[in-house]
Amino acid sequence: MSYSKGGTTVWTQGLEEGKSVHKIKCRMVCKDVPAETMYDVLHDIEYRKKWDSNVIETFDIGKLTVNADVGYYSWKCPKPLQNRDVITLRSWLPIGKDYIIMNYSVKHAKYPPRKDRVRAVSIQTGYMIQSQGPSNCTLTYMAQVDPRGSLPKWVVNKSSHFLAPHAMKKISKACMKYAEWKQRHRPNFKPWLYPEQTTLPTIPLSDLSIQHAESLENIDESSLAETPEREDSD
Repeated sequence: MSYSKGGTTVWTQGLEEGKSVHKIKCRMVCKDVPAETMYDVLHDIEYRKKWDSNVIETFDIGKLTVNADVGYYSWKCPKPLQNRDVITLRSWLPIGKDYIIMNYSVKHAKYPPRKDRVRAVSIQTGYMIQSQGPSNCTLTYMAQVDPRGSLPKWVVNKSSHFLAPHAMKKISKACMKYAEWKQRHRPNFKPWLYPEQTTLPTIPLSDLSIQHAESLENIDESSLAETPEREDSD
């Protein structure tokens, strides 16, 4: 355990054999947030552009099945690090009143690494949403992500002690405002629940391959020092 405060707990796992990055797990008790609302918020990329202040660009590329798709996501990194992006294959599954969303990095020929962003690798990342009654839930986030680059220690520490809990808190707050926002933005459009609504093209599995971290350029950022910046008031 590396952090525990206000209903949010963070654990980090020591390096596994053959792995170069740690696993991190973050769990938060979300009061007044139904599990199905949390599930919708984590899926809705149009809403994400509104509440996620770290997002630079995000969009769906195509679908594989009714509960699996491929998407692009890029995000701002703490200065002076370079911004990162990923291409991921995501799958999801409702289990009774609980939900699981998982993803890992893939390569797609039409979306190669960009010169202005560092291509990171999601080895395994996911969410588990557990219902705690009609109006409460528990959100567990697990991530094993290789951001590429020889990152300085301050980045690693900030990730586990600040960034993960801060992100979870923002997700919970976003859930509180989702119903009102969704009523004004295609309220009945939820292709993650109703796959017949999707307009995404079908991607053949042959167009994809697993993205291995060692095949990507490794940017050395180990000597960069943290620059002061105003923390998000949210």
